[in-house]
Amino acid sequence: MFAWVRRRAKALSLASVAGLLGFWVATMPHPLRPADIPAHTANIENGKLLYNIGGCISCHMSVGDAAVPSGGKPLSTPIGMLYPPNLTPDPETGLGKWSDVDFVNAMQKGLRPDGSYLIPAFPYTSYAHMKVEDVMDIKAYLASLPPVQNKVMPHAVVALPLIRRGLGLWQWIGLDSTKFVPEPTQSERWNRGAYLVIGPGHCAECHTPRTLLMSSDVSRMFAGGPHPDGKGQVPSLRSLAERGRYKDVKDLVLAFQNGEELGYDKMSSGGMGEVRKHIASLPQADVEAIAEYLMSLK
Repeated sequence: MFAWVRRRAKALSLASVAGLLGFWVATMPHPLRPADIPAHTANIENGKLLYNIGGCISCHMSVGDAAVPSGGKPLSTPIGMLYPPNLTPDPETGLGKWSDVDFVNAMQKGLRPDGSYLIPAFPYTSYAHMKVEDVMDIKAYLASLPPVQNKVMPHAVVALPLIRRGLGLWQWIGLDSTKFVPEPTQSERWNRGAYLVIGPGHCAECHTPRTLLMSSDVSRMFAGGPHPDGKGQVPSLRSLAERGRYKDVKDLVLAFQNGEELGYDKMSSGGMGEVRKHIASLPQADVEAIAEYLMSLK
């Protein structure tokens, strides 16, 4: 009997070791290498535009300082309190020592420079669809900002190292890194709007339902989703005209640019208030492109 117990224990031990080994191999990161990054002359103005479309300052400001994205303002999420990092070019507490490939890996592969996985509260699942050159332009813009020394608090998340490693499996299911491809049957303006909404604007992160594994349910893209802080719902962006939310593209443009000052409900307050403010700062052509794309969703 004791021999049987020992054999059973040994078999369970071997199975556990094999399982851990399989988990470790399956969750290994696969970062881009420097040779994978195309040669590119950075366009800082384009980077600034995309930075504003993404509303990066909304999450990456420090407590009480909305001037530069020096990080640290608490972000409440269902898994715990996150503290978004410092994006200024400070070499010790910011991105000053990051290479181009470090930045692209973070933005499009969800990987930190040390190879560990980023929690997808950072919307790299949307940024993955962007052109690499646009991502590099954002880095160039961030590098042009004044460096601010601000050491951000570590995330208050239980078992964070294990969660980070487990995100390797989650990415296998939930990270679609397919680059945006223009729709040939649509106008140039529509495609520009689609790219801005799907990629840098990362609108789907809040406005799309989630699966049981918390990946985006692409079959119901933009049909409304859970609020990022875990409380309440974010509304659908589909059929805006049919639902009587906006009359046409021009109406939605006015809503983005003026919000509640012109009577557009819930466009200057709550989470959408910050989004609207950043969209309103964009060139007229881009606001119109975003509106055209959103009004086409059915």
